[in-house]
Amino acid sequence: MVFGRLGAMPSFRAILKISGLRPGSAPDSVMSTAVEALGSIHLVEANQLDIVGGVPQISLRFTVEAGQYDDENRQARNAGMSVRHAVESVAVTGPLRVTRRIRGKWIPVP
Repeated sequence: MVFGRLGAMPSFRAILKISGLRPGSAPDSVMSTAVEALGSIHLVEANQLDIVGGVPQISLRFTVEAGQYDDENRQARNAGMSVRHAVESVAVTGPLRVTRRIRGKWIPVP
């Protein structure tokens, strides 16, 4: 199944709620840790912090190497898990969500 333009780098987002900081961790260490972890394996296009229902949430937009659709999704899921694992060293997190940009919409990656 191919959804993007031929040769285009697929775009994904890793979204993670932050429930609290680990002792000794500064608030800005959450995003820097996430960007560093993700940037070591994929190109980070953007990152942002939002407050959703009173809970901080970080979102990182990134690309993976173009390939087979399922392979791209696997790479994105693995990247999201790497972000969560890294962020867990400085903060308490909620469930990870990974989404893929398809035709202008963010679709959950199964």
